[in-house]
Amino acid sequence: MELTEKTFGQWLDKWAEETPDNYFMIYSDRGLHMTYSEFRERVDTFAKGLLSIGVRKGDKVGIWAKNIPDWITMMFAAARIGAVYVTINTNYKLSELEYLVRNADIHTLCIMDSYRDSDYIGMVYELVPELKTMERGYLRSEKFPELRNVVYMGQERYRGMYSTPELYSLGCYTNDSVLEEAEKEVTCQDIIMMLYTSGTTGFPKGVLLTHHNILNNGLTIGECMSYSTEDKVLTPVPMFHCFGCVLSLCAVITHGSAMVMVEEFDPLKVLASIHRERCTAVYGVPTMFIAELNHPMFGMFDLTSLRTGIMAGALCPIETMKEVMEKMHCRDIIIVYGLTESSPGMTATRVTDSPEIRATTVGRALPFVEVKVVDPQGRECPRGVQGELCCRGYNVMKGYYKDPEATKAVMYEDGFLRSGDLGVMDEDGYVRVTGRIKEMLIRGGENIYPREIENFIYQMPQVEDVQVAGIPSPKYGEEVAAYIRVRKGMELTSEEVREFCRGKIARYKIPKYVFMVNNYPMTASGKIQKYKLKDLGLKILKDKGIEIV
Repeated sequence: MELTEKTFGQWLDKWAEETPDNYFMIYSDRGLHMTYSEFRERVDTFAKGLLSIGVRKGDKVGIWAKNIPDWITMMFAAARIGAVYVTINTNYKLSELEYLVRNADIHTLCIMDSYRDSDYIGMVYELVPELKTMERGYLRSEKFPELRNVVYMGQERYRGMYSTPELYSLGCYTNDSVLEEAEKEVTCQDIIMMLYTSGTTGFPKGVLLTHHNILNNGLTIGECMSYSTEDKVLTPVPMFHCFGCVLSLCAVITHGSAMVMVEEFDPLKVLASIHRERCTAVYGVPTMFIAELNHPMFGMFDLTSLRTGIMAGALCPIETMKEVMEKMHCRDIIIVYGLTESSPGMTATRVTDSPEIRATTVGRALPFVEVKVVDPQGRECPRGVQGELCCRGYNVMKGYYKDPEATKAVMYEDGFLRSGDLGVMDEDGYVRVTGRIKEMLIRGGENIYPREIENFIYQMPQVEDVQVAGIPSPKYGEEVAAYIRVRKGMELTSEEVREFCRGKIARYKIPKYVFMVNNYPMTASGKIQKYKLKDLGLKILKDKGIEIV
């Protein structure tokens, strides 16, 4: 096996020419089955449409939508012309969207109409009121100087926005030579994606990843799972995360496989899609697999076509791993560990590993990736000694967008990327994650940065101080807890805090637990000991008769 130097466009061309009638994209519940040749035609037309509205190499194309078919189409279209695809979390609310669009210098924003309780159309009009008064193609926004276009991903027409049928039509009237000239300038070392991730300080940062980064991560993951043109990969995880857009999409396109999609996770749709399409692989975080296994209609579906898959986002209970292997027939399922900054995979278990190893470790280094454990001074630790997990290789990001200081903070001079996670490596190279250096919480696979929530809650006039930390959760791994000191002479309830957050920050960031406290655990030098807040929260809950198992 060798690393690939191909771009997304070149991989698509390869399979569209070698296996034109093989399916690339399948939505079982929509009855949509799109072949590689059909997909390439749609991608190329949209790529010409983007060129016709002024998108050029290096421009940022934002996508704010769940796993709809044109999420993937637009990604390939942007890649064709050298644009940078900026993925936006579907759970974001107004303030988070505003920050990202400005920070990422979005040129063209692609959106769907709504998601759950969020009105995307309304939020975009609120942020960019000029859409209602300016002609399409001539947008100039006071808040967002780089923004030129908004594209609605659907049939309906909204004032100031292009619809996808209109963009497709523009592409049909654009000469192929325009696309061919744009493609000549694209190389595998160009940035293709910018994914926002919460770090240890400040607000979320844009992680810059190249074709070379993520396609090779997909290639090596797919090789670990023995993917081929015969495989069908069921993907219920969000595409705006690396789990979906790399471990699934990039593994599929580098092996000529098929993507079987669900727009958002629903255990019944997952089971039905596996049954109907005869899927060979299924992805998910442990809670997704648990929901599938425990669904009352589980026994009605034939899952014998499955053989493999990926479980990531949190360590899997060993009994769940055994159930997935036996009841879902995923005997070759693997665990993958990494972070967005490492494209994301840096270690993985192998199909030859025992269920115990797959449930208690995150495997060993992927091909062409070096992994080591270091002490606080950056020196490599002996095997069996805890330290910070680091990696070096093709998978390491190009950096954080417009933030060289933050980039420098996570990179050693020898090219090793600091994960911020604590771990131990055994004599055979298997890694166990033992904790996190950074304060970031992970709730059900979603990264949450406490400072962002603290800054938001600080806006309440009753709040003198607030600290956010995690409380263990058997379902999500962690829940958000806010520890608040109320201003003297004022009153504040837990529900008032949650109500203040609703509709303004993503639902998964809203504290499940709100504790009113008089003091925080402090060091002798006066610093708050955040790691002790968890124990404080558990004690408060225990005193109320609530036990967290």
